[in-house]
Amino acid sequence: MKIMKNKILLIICLFSVLALSGCKKYLEVYPKSSIAENELFESEIGFQQAITGIYSQMASRNLYGDNLTMGFVSALAQNYAVSGSGVRFVDSRAVNLGSAEVQNFSAAIWSTAYSAIAGANKVILNCDKRRNLLSDQSYAMFRGESLALRACLHFDLLRLFGPVYTLGTSLKAIPYKTTVDQNPVPPSTTAEVIQFILKDLQEAEALMKMKDPILSGGLSRQINLNYYAVKALQARVLLYSGNNTDAYAAAKTVVDSELFPFIGSYQISTTAGQKDRLYLQEQVFCIRVRDIKNWVDPGYFRSNGGTTSRLTRSSSDFNNLFQTASGGSTDFRYVYGIETDNGTAFPSKYWQTYQFNTLDSNRLDQYVPAIRISEMYYIMAETAPTVQEGITLLNTVRGNRGLRDLSLSIDRTTLQNEILREYQKEFYAEGQLWYYYKRKVTAKPQFIASSITMNADRYKLPIPQAELEFNPNY
Repeated sequence: MKIMKNKILLIICLFSVLALSGCKKYLEVYPKSSIAENELFESEIGFQQAITGIYSQMASRNLYGDNLTMGFVSALAQNYAVSGSGVRFVDSRAVNLGSAEVQNFSAAIWSTAYSAIAGANKVILNCDKRRNLLSDQSYAMFRGESLALRACLHFDLLRLFGPVYTLGTSLKAIPYKTTVDQNPVPPSTTAEVIQFILKDLQEAEALMKMKDPILSGGLSRQINLNYYAVKALQARVLLYSGNNTDAYAAAKTVVDSELFPFIGSYQISTTAGQKDRLYLQEQVFCIRVRDIKNWVDPGYFRSNGGTTSRLTRSSSDFNNLFQTASGGSTDFRYVYGIETDNGTAFPSKYWQTYQFNTLDSNRLDQYVPAIRISEMYYIMAETAPTVQEGITLLNTVRGNRGLRDLSLSIDRTTLQNEILREYQKEFYAEGQLWYYYKRKVTAKPQFIASSITMNADRYKLPIPQAELEFNPNY
């Protein structure tokens, strides 16, 4: 496939950039010296190095390498049945927002995300400041991608730390940081943050529309926030803010590109070294996390990972999740994605494997999903003008997951319930389920303890104490 074959060129470019000298020191929130920044942004390769540094921060455990995907946020969404003293994510699973555990995760996410945002702001600033150094192509891509990254990071901060949208559009949410300085920024309201995000995404789309190589069949750019990832992110934001018509249109643009085809059963039922456990070709945007095995396999999802860090549920819970008693036993995500290790059932999507005699373009390890093509179908199904169209769109995903079609005669309520079940199955251990529950605040998380009462307040993580002390505007 062209997408996967071309990936080697992109990865070679990124490794070449990373080898040039540590980009990390240039991407601190407050640079140690202006000389370092001047040196970084004196060439196009320096701009690319700065953007690669942003992705490196996003790939850290504090963000999408762990906390915002298979770790903390998935624990909030009840993906794991953890319990006992000293066990990881116990307070997160209990949605105990006042606990030291939750507050520590919240602080780590907050500080690292705003550090990455500062990096994006530096690139945006220098794109205009040093416009003469950049070709039209480079200017459009560097500025467009950085705007999209800034929007992406702010959106996930909003989804974590902001109020439930439908109940708090006029309430203070988070600061939307667009400058490179030490000055505290007053928190914007939820509605204002959404407006800022959409403005950044609109400009990114306009810049990248004629310039992104993905549009002409070039580099796949799946590990970059490419043009179609910008459209997918727009779809997410618009759906979150209740603009169903535009959310449908943005998602349709991604689907109609036909660049992210559904996986075939043969690609996930093959030998371990070649099994595509993450459905890589379906990912509109994914994060490359080079050292993910250090905490995932063994660790989270293996029996020898240690009792305090192991993340799974019982076999009966997985049967319930995938509805094996009512037609779900053929679901690829169950058949090939729930496997046994030493007698214990585990989600195996992060059992990273790699055949060392193959090219890097064929690597299937070291990736973490960020935006899947299936999500675009779910968004379209939820916002479709007619129930029948919504059912047909949802059936497209179900058919490609080994499930039989839903009847075209079901009503809208049943359709919405089936979309919820798809989110629960499709995004297991990926973090997106928590955001679905927050958006649909009346939908009680599956497997949550009966003693836990969910309401709008329990979907809003605490603003870190350091921010409250630094920023007098709260």
